[in-house]
Amino acid sequence: MYNTNSYLINSIKGIKNHLEKLPYWAKLNWLWHWGKLISITGAGQTIVQIVGFVSGILIIRLLPVEEYAFYTLGNTILGTMVILADGGIATGVTSIYGRVWETKNEAGRVVISGLELRKKFALLSLLVGIPILFYLLIHHNASWHLAMLMILSLIPAFFSSLSSTIYQIPLLFHQEVIPLQKNQLKVNVGRLILLFATVLIFPWAFVAILAGGIPQIWGNLNLKKISINYLDWGAQADPEIKKKILVFVKRILPGSIYYCFSGQITLWLISIFGSTENIAQLGALGRLAMILTIIAAVFNTLAIPGFVKLKNERWNLFVKYSLILMTLMLACVGILLFFTLFQSQALWILGDGYSGLEYELVLFIASSCIELLVGISFALNSNRGWLINPYLNIVVGLLSIVVGVLIFDISSLRGILYFKLFTAVIAFLYFVGYGFSKISRIDKVSIIQD
Repeated sequence: MYNTNSYLINSIKGIKNHLEKLPYWAKLNWLWHWGKLISITGAGQTIVQIVGFVSGILIIRLLPVEEYAFYTLGNTILGTMVILADGGIATGVTSIYGRVWETKNEAGRVVISGLELRKKFALLSLLVGIPILFYLLIHHNASWHLAMLMILSLIPAFFSSLSSTIYQIPLLFHQEVIPLQKNQLKVNVGRLILLFATVLIFPWAFVAILAGGIPQIWGNLNLKKISINYLDWGAQADPEIKKKILVFVKRILPGSIYYCFSGQITLWLISIFGSTENIAQLGALGRLAMILTIIAAVFNTLAIPGFVKLKNERWNLFVKYSLILMTLMLACVGILLFFTLFQSQALWILGDGYSGLEYELVLFIASSCIELLVGISFALNSNRGWLINPYLNIVVGLLSIVVGVLIFDISSLRGILYFKLFTAVIAFLYFVGYGFSKISRIDKVSIIQD
C-alpha cells in the first residue's frame, strides 16, 4: 500500500542532485523543510501506532477467547481481500498521477479511474474472501447467523480501507502530511472510543469489526474534502487511463496473490489444522510484536535512502550493508531480551485468557524479529535495483513452506511458531545471501542514478 513513509523514502532519493545545484542558504531551507517533515511524520506515526496498539489490547481484553479467534479470522480475511482488490491499482494511480498532479482536471480523471477499477476488483475480491471466511467460521463452530453477521460487518470496513489508500495520494503529492496525519489520528481515536463504547456492552467479534470500520468511513469523507483543492472530483473516468493502470496490475497482481497466501501462512495453517483457542493465541501474541513496526519505520525512513545513494564501490557497500543489518540485529536482540525477561508482565497485558504462553511469546517475538530482518534486507536489495526473479522467490518460499509443514506439528501453537521461525530463517538467508552476492560481483566504481 501507498503510505506516508514510502512517499518520504521516494522523495528523499530525488533531492540529492537538486541540493547540489542550490546556494548555501537554499540548501539549509531544503534541509529544514525535509527534517521537519520527517520529524512530524515519525512522531505522528508513533502516536497512531500507540493508539492502534491500545485499541488492539482493548479488543483482546474485552472479547472472550473464542470471539477473539473469530475477530482474528475476520481481520485476516479483510487484509487479504484489500490486497487482492488493489492488485497494483494504487501503484498505477500513483505513477500516472505523478505526471499530471499539477492539473486538477487531469488529476481527477486519474483518481476517478482508479476508484472505478477498485470497485470492480472489490467485487471479485468479495467473491473470493467471503466463502473462505464463512467456511473457516463454521469450521470453528460458529453458528450460521454469527457467520453472516461477521460477513456483513466486514463489508463497510473493506470498502473504507480500499478507498483510503487512493484518497491519500493527492495529499502526499502536495506534501499535506500534517492534515493527513491529523485525519489518521482522529480515525484511530474515534475507533478506540467506539470500540470501548460498544464492545464493553456487546463483547462480540462482529461488533468489534464494525466499530473498527465506521470511523474510517468518516476519515475517507474528510480526506475527500481536504483533497478538493488539488483535483476535480467531478471529472470523468478515462478508459485510456484505466488501460495504463491495468498494466501495473498485470505486473503486481501475481505477487499480491502469492503474498496473500504466504504472508499469513501461519494463521491459514492454524485455522485449518489447529483449534479455535490457538487462533486467538496467535492473534493476541501478534499485538505484542507491534513494537517492531516502529523500528521498521525508522530503518525504512533513514537507513534505506542513505544506502541507495551510496556509490557503487564494493567495500563501502559491503560495510554499510553489514552495518545496517548488524544494527537491526542488535535492536532485535534487545527486544527479544526484554520480552524474555518480562514474559509474565507482557502476557498480563493480554489478560488471563493468554497466561502460560511464556515460551510461545519468546518464539513469536524471535520469528517476528527475523521477519523484520527479511523485510529490511529485501528493501535494501530492491531499492538498490538488485531484483530477484519473482518466480524464483515464489519457488523458494513454497519449498520452505512444504518442508516446514513436513517437519513441524502445525496443529499446535508451539509447532506453528517453530514453522514460522523456520520459514523466516530460510527467507533471511535467501535475501541476505543474494544481497552479499550482488555486492561481491561489483568490479568498477559507478554512481547509482536516482
